[in-house]
Amino acid sequence: MTTHWSVVLSAQDSQSPHSREALESLCRSYWYPLYSYVRRAGHSPADAEDLAQGFFARLLEKDYLKAATRDKGRFRTFLLVALKRYMANEWDRQHAQKRGGFAALVPIDQELAESRFAAEPAHNLSPDLLFDRQWAMTLLERTMSQLQQEYAASDRARLFDYLRNCLTRDESALPYAEIASRLQLTEAAVKMAVHRLRGRYREILQHEIAQTVSGPEEIEEEIRHLFSAFGS
Repeated sequence: MTTHWSVVLSAQDSQSPHSREALESLCRSYWYPLYSYVRRAGHSPADAEDLAQGFFARLLEKDYLKAATRDKGRFRTFLLVALKRYMANEWDRQHAQKRGGFAALVPIDQELAESRFAAEPAHNLSPDLLFDRQWAMTLLERTMSQLQQEYAASDRARLFDYLRNCLTRDESALPYAEIASRLQLTEAAVKMAVHRLRGRYREILQHEIAQTVSGPEEIEEEIRHLFSAFGS
């Protein structure tokens, strides 16, 4: 429970160590959408890393948490509003004083970030919409990574490798009959395995989203909102 945004909201005024741990954990998990947003706003890679670290430093000092309330809901929304405020009011002044000198409070792999950023298609969509897309992609990547770890831990890594493309209507997914032949299973067993995989995937995704909203009643709404960004 210490990784949930609800922990931060409920303990923000008490300097609770659980609140800080939750905030640090969430920032470590979701730094890339912020980095990507800053790059889309026209900043260089070096400036984007400095800006992100400066923002995290201010955030973890809890100055911005005073503006976080349950009616503002999602961690995603709070972060983007706080980042915009920081960029408008603090960045130029602090950057002039501390270029390249911001403490690395959140581990940002700039090489990985830039390779990922370069792979994104060029388009004219708004940075806000792209931020939502990147947030959704981060959720999916974290969900898939946890699912893969679970299958590997239970000696089902080979099964996962064959079934992972069956989670969606991926054209590269093998037909169930061919998967069954390669794994020496019945086609019915493969269909059941895919059904279970999809169910577990959704459970993990819902759990991941639960960490970033203030209550369970917001989970399904957040799923709909995030993936509507792809429809644009």
